Amino acid sequence: MRGHDKAMTVVTEWMAKAENDPKEATHLVRMADCPTDTVCFHAQQCFEKCLKALLVTKGTSVRKTHDLGELIVLLPSELRPSIISEEQDRLTEYATVTRYPGNYDPITLGEARQAVRIARRVRQEVGRLLSEKPPFAGGQP
Repeated sequence: MRGHDKAMTVVTEWMAKAENDPKEATHLVRMADCPTDTVCFHAQQCFEKCLKALLVTKGTSVRKTHDLGELIVLLPSELRPSIISEEQDRLTEYATVTRYPGNYDPITLGEARQAVRIARRVRQEVGRLLSEKPPFAGGQP
């Protein structure tokens, strides 16, 4: 498989995985005793995987990090999803802080639902970016 074809396969795989996280979160949020931390983790994972798909299109190494800000700065401005820094920071916390025991405010059901809405919005926006922008513009991976 040529480099371009292999990279496109990886992009497709990242986006498929990104789609699964909000699906799972949506099922969990319907539970009577919703595990809000798990819902929010899935929302963060959707965003992270979308960013990693975009990074592959630019030939950028995909870092093993959950920090969305670290990943966003690696993207050219025209490929950065529109998200306010507070949303980005909060989603990062869902993968780096609230997954572990510690002293933090409990996540409300409203916050969990908002996280899923953000994830779906980002997933849709990144899908649109991938279809509008020619893959691997500016160089081959």
